[in-house]
Amino acid sequence: MNYANLLFEVQEGLALLTINRPDKMNALNRETLVELKDCLDGIAGAGDLRALVIAGAGDRAFVAGADIEELAQLDPLGARELSRLGQETFLRIERLSIPVIAAVNGFALGGGCELAMACHLRLAASQAKFGQPEVNLGLIPGYGGTQRLARLVGRGRALEICLSGAMIDAEEAHRIGLVNRVLHCLKVDEQGKPLKDRRHKPVFDREAFLAAAVALAREIMCRAPLALGWCIEAVDRGLELSQDAGLKLEQDLFGYCFSTGDMREGTQAFLEKRKPEFKGR
Repeated sequence: MNYANLLFEVQEGLALLTINRPDKMNALNRETLVELKDCLDGIAGAGDLRALVIAGAGDRAFVAGADIEELAQLDPLGARELSRLGQETFLRIERLSIPVIAAVNGFALGGGCELAMACHLRLAASQAKFGQPEVNLGLIPGYGGTQRLARLVGRGRALEICLSGAMIDAEEAHRIGLVNRVLHCLKVDEQGKPLKDRRHKPVFDREAFLAAAVALAREIMCRAPLALGWCIEAVDRGLELSQDAGLKLEQDLFGYCFSTGDMREGTQAFLEKRKPEFKGR
């Protein structure tokens, strides 16, 4: 897959997708959303992939938001169409049956925060910043932010973030449940002391951060692929249902597991005290 604004690579069943507009702090313009949608369609149809990590190019930003120059040219109908494109693209992420991890290495604002929230898990570098600053532009979030944020952190905190337009740091994002883990990945010298830049700030180690995200993805990939997909489906679809309906969904998916070779292999390996070899069947 060759794209103007994305980098995509696969290593042993793990896909790494990088938003690659570092000169624009990886801002999401229409072209990037179209490319992302196309790439996700390919991922959904690839039966040999087991996990996906999404990152941003460079050290400054995961995705700093939408492309403001592009937004400024839109009329109401064009804006609604762009919102639809963004929502459809992020729904593709959310509905993938393989685990998707956002590796948030810097600013995740506006559309960037919305992109991260569409992923199943979020890892944040210690210097990452999150926010929905659209009200500062006379806008509201348009790529699912008003919906996913409230589901992740609750109505009150979601409204505070959206109404204030302010950024929160990685530690606060972790405290309120917006991110799963905060990683302190800093470059060190030969004595193990953190290196600092000309402004005396610690130097971020992007390679170590991505390696940690990949390590988590590979840890999850060791589990039964079909069970992973059904876990994602049970949680995400269940959030939209009553508890009774969600429990019924869980019953059905639990039953499906017993039709798989993976379930037979997993239980047999446990009884034989050996590592299971899951085939995704």
